[in-house]
Amino acid sequence: MTRRSSDDRFFRLATGAVAALVLLIVIGIGFELTRQSTMSIRKFGFSFWTGTTWDPVSGDFGARPFIWGTLYSSVLALLLAAPVALGIAIYISELSPRMLRQPLAYLTELLAAIPSIVYGLWGVFVLVPIIRKLELATPDFLKKIPLFKGPPLGVGMLAAAVILAIMVVPFTSSVAREILKNVPSAQREAAYALGATRWEAIKVAVGYGKSGIIGAIMLGFGRALGETMAVTMVIGNNPQVSASLYAPQYTMSAVIANEFTEAADELYLHALIEIGLLLFIITIGVNMISRLLIWSMKARANRKAISMPMLADEAVPA
Repeated sequence: MTRRSSDDRFFRLATGAVAALVLLIVIGIGFELTRQSTMSIRKFGFSFWTGTTWDPVSGDFGARPFIWGTLYSSVLALLLAAPVALGIAIYISELSPRMLRQPLAYLTELLAAIPSIVYGLWGVFVLVPIIRKLELATPDFLKKIPLFKGPPLGVGMLAAAVILAIMVVPFTSSVAREILKNVPSAQREAAYALGATRWEAIKVAVGYGKSGIIGAIMLGFGRALGETMAVTMVIGNNPQVSASLYAPQYTMSAVIANEFTEAADELYLHALIEIGLLLFIITIGVNMISRLLIWSMKARANRKAISMPMLADEAVPA
């Protein structure tokens, strides 16, 4: 009995150490990025976040175009990818014939395994010409709107958002599919027993797994924020803040990948590392917000589950 308790204690300590190691790695990454970007932080301060000029020759650095490009492309990708990913997850888990479910799931996961550079090459040779034709076919009255202004180059924000959406879809749909697969069958059976149609029963399953599905979408958003090679090849790499879908723009990961080896002086290098620090902070913030959102949804669902029996008891006449 003593040996068993000591083994349990050792196992608890070992697993706790591994869990603490993950936290230490995150803290270590943040500390090292901060240490390596101190020159830029001291010189520019918060103006580094808001500045729009990126001129390595004159030593003037502002990261707002890169922050804007990263968030803009990722949000657009999320808006395009989330409905498609959820549709794929619902079809595979709820509507697909049983014999096709495993092959379709395997093909979806296979898309997630394709390297980023391959997506980038496909984007350059296939997607960009399609986007260019779309831009040329845009009516003149739409080109007057800021959202559609810009030269018909093909490379730009729209191409980056589309390729990001394609890359995010398999990851998000795989996680959402697992969430739907783990919804208790009693939820669907109860819906059918109340006379629900198949679509209504699917809505019940989606509602039951809503917090997990939102978590899957936010994980996809985090993946989109840090994507580098594919976006670098199709976004145009022009540091500007523009609402146009057609304008070439830039992202934080792309500027680091393109210019890190060209950083000749120390301030230039520290500015690029500070962009990495900003990307690290934004990614951590997005994940924290997603966790808070999921926790709040679970708490709301638990409060609703507790209040319903109480309301039922009050409705019973004495």
